[in-house]
Amino acid sequence: MPNRPFIAPLACLALTASILSGCAATLPSEPELVQRLGTAPPGAPPGKCWGKDISPAVVETVTEQIMLQPAEILTDGSIAQPAIYKTETHQRIVRERQETWFETPCPADLTPEFNASLQRALKARGHYTGPVNGKLDARTRAAIRAYQKAQGLDSGILSVAAARQLGLIAVPRDAL
Repeated sequence: MPNRPFIAPLACLALTASILSGCAATLPSEPELVQRLGTAPPGAPPGKCWGKDISPAVVETVTEQIMLQPAEILTDGSIAQPAIYKTETHQRIVRERQETWFETPCPADLTPEFNASLQRALKARGHYTGPVNGKLDARTRAAIRAYQKAQGLDSGILSVAAARQLGLIAVPRDAL
């Protein structure tokens, strides 16, 4: 019988648990590009809550061949001296960094009842698959992000505009 190391069942179970716990730590989380701010954008009315979405700039690296000296061509069409080129690499901004301010429900408005209504509204539209528990957990934030992305806001923080579209916040009379 070959000499094989013996691993006790409990040691194997502990090893499996430590590997699995390491996997849980590497799951992707929602990027923190969106902030809920106590400050308002310049010129905003007081007494409202705001969020800010920051889209980073998109930069591309461009490599170009620049001719320093053209080729020297003889009368018979043969090349006496080939052209001389230089390679230059530089970066170019394709899209500037953008900051988007948007009005959000204030923390006092985000009650468990409101959150449960939000989850039901997102579930009815096919964005939320979790339990209706009244918590703004990762599943709820992912559903908010999926819903708002169609309106051009890639954020896990609920905007007032999206809450109005979902029928969670009344539309002001002057907007009718």
